[in-house]
Amino acid sequence: MLAGRLFGAKPAAPPPVLHLTPSQITSQTKRGIPPPHCQPLDPCVRHVKLRKLKPTTLPNKVPHLDQAGTAPLHSGYLDFPLRSACSVSQPPTSRPEMLWRRSLLAALLAVAVGVYLLPSPIDPKPHILKGPPPALEGPLAVNTRLQRGRRLFAGKLHGPESFTADGNSNVYTGTVDGKLWRIGPDDSLVLIAHMGQDLPECGSSTDYEPVCGRPHGVRLDRHGQLIVADSYFGLYSVDPKTGEKTLLVASSDGAAGVPFAFLNGVEISSQTGIIYFTDSSSRWGRRHVKLEVIELNSLGRLLSYDPGSKNVTVLLDSLYMPNGIALSPDENFLLLAETSIGCILRYWLKGPKAGTKEVILDNMIGYPDNIRLSDHGTFLVGMTTPRFQKFLPPFLDLIAPYPVVKRFLAKVVPLSWYNLLLPRYALVLELGLDGQITGTLHDPQGRLTWAISDVFQHRGRTYLGSTDLPFLPILEVWDSY
Repeated sequence: MLAGRLFGAKPAAPPPVLHLTPSQITSQTKRGIPPPHCQPLDPCVRHVKLRKLKPTTLPNKVPHLDQAGTAPLHSGYLDFPLRSACSVSQPPTSRPEMLWRRSLLAALLAVAVGVYLLPSPIDPKPHILKGPPPALEGPLAVNTRLQRGRRLFAGKLHGPESFTADGNSNVYTGTVDGKLWRIGPDDSLVLIAHMGQDLPECGSSTDYEPVCGRPHGVRLDRHGQLIVADSYFGLYSVDPKTGEKTLLVASSDGAAGVPFAFLNGVEISSQTGIIYFTDSSSRWGRRHVKLEVIELNSLGRLLSYDPGSKNVTVLLDSLYMPNGIALSPDENFLLLAETSIGCILRYWLKGPKAGTKEVILDNMIGYPDNIRLSDHGTFLVGMTTPRFQKFLPPFLDLIAPYPVVKRFLAKVVPLSWYNLLLPRYALVLELGLDGQITGTLHDPQGRLTWAISDVFQHRGRTYLGSTDLPFLPILEVWDSY
């Protein structure tokens, strides 16, 4: 101001005093209408708090009314000068920062559009399970019976999935590296054959399985030959002494004009020699089994192979990931696990119901894998993953009714990440011949094993299979009660 006087400049005029009644000030501020000189700072004016001062605050000041009957703003009706309130504002956004924000928004929008337009590898249909999982009570009550065992061949057998045995107490199994093995009565381990190529990378990744092979179901036929369902190559007969392989049915040939994509379970009739086997999916191979489970489409089949005529017959189709199968003691029927929907079917082979199926166990406590006949006349079911309800329903239950969610997950979530959802929990169900649960064995902490694929009993020992674990768990004593 001094400089202005020295050079003849006029001092800046003070801001005009606004003459508003207190009720007008409050009304306009509540409606977001600032006084005229505060228009550029509209955001801050919306937060101005007005209240009338108590008489004791300014005892010697009485609001002075002008000729219009209004009071000036400085007469005590505001807690603070309106100018100071209006001077509070956010600093202006710089141009580089604004450009960065816009670029980030554009990038996120482009990613969202790209994910939306990206085709999903699966074509799911909505599916609603029968209800929440059953409670862990009665025969399903938690116990630790599966912890009373030990591990064999740690680091040598990787994913012994299924078992069979001969009259000399030799046990046979196939592993994730495409190899067939013989376990001797003295727990010796002998390699029999490679189902595919013998590469150093075999077993290191599922990406090599289409080259190395993956033996799943194994059984011995009436002639002492191993019948092997290789998930990728087809149905084989293998000489357990020499390792010589004979291809019975190639996966590329399939049945009824549909190639096999995921051969899985095997069972052989001791009466007729007929070989029963499952193709879990006509679309997904074993290395994409997680996509098969998420998609939840009925693309599987139950088939039979007649060694005499070499004919393949489709017994059932439109199944939800058919997996393990087991003949009843009289071979009047077989049980079949539909893994992806937690269900067990009975398929009649003889009698008035021959050729028909019926559900004997549904809405199970987990997802069944192989089914085997025990040495005391019951069925044993290995549960590959339990299905427990905690704070939320199981993950697969949650997404089953929503194809859009499943398509999105299949696009953006790597398959290996789903392993984080799998609990280290082992569970075996024991069923009567009527299909009712008579007992269970648990390993709640996964101390001995988890993710059980097969439960095979031979001469007092129980072998517990898995699809990926690098050891073979066994029980020397069976205790289901």
